[in-house]
Amino acid sequence: MVNFRHAIPTEVFFGEGQVKNLADVLNRYGKKVLLVYGGGSIKKTGLYDTVMEILNANGFVVTECAGVEPNPRIESVERGAKLCRDHSIDVILAVGGGSTVDCAKAIATGALYDGDYWEMVETANKIRKALPLVDIITLSATGSEFDANAVISNMTTNEKLGGVFCYPTVSICDPTYTFSVSAYQTAAGSADIMSHIMENYFSRTDDSDLSEGIAESILKSVIHNLPIALKEPDNYSARANLLWDSSIACSGIPGYGKQATGWPCHAMEHELSAYYDITHGVGLAILTPRWMRYILAKDPSVTARFAKFARNVWGLEGSDDAQLARLGIDKLESFFKEVGIPMTLTELNINEENFRKMAEHADKVSSLRNAYVPLMVEDIIEIYKACL
Repeated sequence: MVNFRHAIPTEVFFGEGQVKNLADVLNRYGKKVLLVYGGGSIKKTGLYDTVMEILNANGFVVTECAGVEPNPRIESVERGAKLCRDHSIDVILAVGGGSTVDCAKAIATGALYDGDYWEMVETANKIRKALPLVDIITLSATGSEFDANAVISNMTTNEKLGGVFCYPTVSICDPTYTFSVSAYQTAAGSADIMSHIMENYFSRTDDSDLSEGIAESILKSVIHNLPIALKEPDNYSARANLLWDSSIACSGIPGYGKQATGWPCHAMEHELSAYYDITHGVGLAILTPRWMRYILAKDPSVTARFAKFARNVWGLEGSDDAQLARLGIDKLESFFKEVGIPMTLTELNINEENFRKMAEHADKVSSLRNAYVPLMVEDIIEIYKACL
């Protein structure tokens, strides 16, 4: 095992009805609240009314920052940070999915930042000041409710960059708020959960037993609960397990003690989203099996790791590691297809026009030359091509 640091300062209220704690939580920080949310789904489900009733009944002064995009953009960060300054905001309340929470993290940081906001995103790992952030999560996907990371897009420059901004001080996680999520977004979010695990799981470290066990358990939980949630959208047990899977998957815990991997699929997907604004989880689902097959062919030394994935996650049996490795990848791809995720870039009307520019940028801003299996520009292009 390699050394690691554990520090997750977020307090989590998990379960049905936990919104009852909202007023007490916000009162810790002040009365002036910036309410951040997305395209209006929280109004359709009634959650907006629930939140506003609590805020109004307890004397909070609310400023709204609505319209956060699915891939949150730097313009929304700038707008939210300005609102914080103009209204002397005490605390930010983000209500929505991971994109809303990501944007709120950058807003919380931007409110106390003096300078260009895109430069802030580019240097986010060096920033340690932010307004307090509380969130109510409505989607099982990014794990943004339990980590400090955020990903922000600049569509003008075709860049999508992730960085460390701030942890939510409190996250309210009520699985019933995910009942209304569409089948497509439920599947895409679950692919994101699985990717967060697999990005750490495929590592050169083989002796971090607890992390390995946690990672495999989360993958098996998603594989079990996603089909149930798709068939029965209001199945509390399935939704609750997916929501907690999401939180832990991106908390860093499943990667403790493991050598860094470079998170290659995320790096490649960020380029796709930056150019084509696609759903993050869908891009990851398309890329991951192709990346797996490519690195397995490029570096057969990873065969044993893929065979372990096949045995411990998919329950496959056999003594031929090479065959098991291939079968495990096939099972993953079949699972994504079965839950309704598009599995080619062609289905998303994406061709190879921008592949080289995307690969060169991924090579520039990511750690892919130090990845689990190192990737150069030409390798990245070939993986993109395999996704067509």
